[in-house]
Amino acid sequence: MSEKLPPLGILRVKVVALAVNDLARANRFYAEKLGLEPAFEGSEQVGWWLDRVILMLKPDWAAPTGMPNPRVTLATEHAPSTEAALRARGIEIANEVQPYGDFYVGSFLDSEGNKLWFCSPVAANAPIAS
Repeated sequence: MSEKLPPLGILRVKVVALAVNDLARANRFYAEKLGLEPAFEGSEQVGWWLDRVILMLKPDWAAPTGMPNPRVTLATEHAPSTEAALRARGIEIANEVQPYGDFYVGSFLDSEGNKLWFCSPVAANAPIAS
């Protein structure tokens, strides 16, 4: 007879960490280009808020990469509009928004070359802007 394993108690993703070469430049990107709110633990800024997840930037941790390492996907209200807003901010689009199943999916590069994906549900009245 097998023993019942104890529960892991996993609630949610708390932190996603990305490698960066230049922490000051990366912090400016996430603050000024994306407009994210800083995340603090005590009085120390530890990253940037993505809803209830902290995006932590780690210099000298690993090499930034355009390949998923890890793959971070951001839920958006409407991915085609997000792509347009990213372009308006001068942010490089790595993968243009395309329908993929029931979602629009695209990606962009941060200041360090990390690829971040974004998506939203496809809605009948929300076509991809040309």
